[in-house]
Amino acid sequence: MRTRWVWRWLSVLLLTGWGLWVWLTPCEQERTLARIRKEGVVRIGYSVGAPYVFFDGNGELTGSEIELAKAIVARMGIAKIDWQQTTFGSLLAELEAGRFDVIAAGMFITSRKAKRVRFSEPTFRAVQGLLVRAGNPHALHSYKDVATQPTLKLAVLHGSNESEMLRDMRMPESRIVLVPDARTGRVAVETGLADGLAISSPAISFMRAQGTLGSTEAATPFLPMRIGTWARDGFGAFVFRLPDQELCESWNRQQANILASGDNRRVRRKFGFTDEDLPTDRTTAQILSEYPARSRTR
Repeated sequence: MRTRWVWRWLSVLLLTGWGLWVWLTPCEQERTLARIRKEGVVRIGYSVGAPYVFFDGNGELTGSEIELAKAIVARMGIAKIDWQQTTFGSLLAELEAGRFDVIAAGMFITSRKAKRVRFSEPTFRAVQGLLVRAGNPHALHSYKDVATQPTLKLAVLHGSNESEMLRDMRMPESRIVLVPDARTGRVAVETGLADGLAISSPAISFMRAQGTLGSTEAATPFLPMRIGTWARDGFGAFVFRLPDQELCESWNRQQANILASGDNRRVRRKFGFTDEDLPTDRTTAQILSEYPARSRTR
């Protein structure tokens, strides 16, 4: 009798907890967007990494994702953006902690990250790229070329897709040089601290257009690789907290209108993007479904 009584109370407690979760979850989803509309301010976190985010010659924050975010926020009728700078590797943790409401940093859509956060629909597509010293002294034309030469080191942005790829290739940590941004990575290559910088192709194209490659160059030809479950192409997006479904959906509606316009192409070209770098008709859900093996937690 006592055992039956205990199980009955446990069932009641479980059902009560489930009911509270169902009741509270929609409130949590609605809270962020409601606050933003009430206050007229959205907090956007970013890390510097051209062409997605950088400061121009006048010290103004700009970049492909920054300008797109500004246009979306204006269409949503939100009067002000409170920009919050941090490092790329800290973005997800600070979003989850509530420091900001959206991430605008050219972050790639992956199943690993999707366990922690919610992605908008894709805003751009990018293939792998490699920056090497002028003349490409080690004849590097793929990440595999670096991995198979045991004395070489490769720089990558901390928290980037490329850093995950190298680990999936079983490249030793001692041969991976983590850097906070592309500029630091380029300097690492120039000074010999690293033999290459693994970075997306739009970033290299922008550095070339701006004349900031210094004594480095793009590895040409370069062979993008499918590494384990990592595809040759990456897709970038804005990022939200998991409960903020309503905010993400409202953001996506305005984003779709902008991406379909000719203005978006003109803005993107200013930052070194080509038509090949524009998002395809694949949705975030489709992209995530294609890489189930990526679901292991970091």
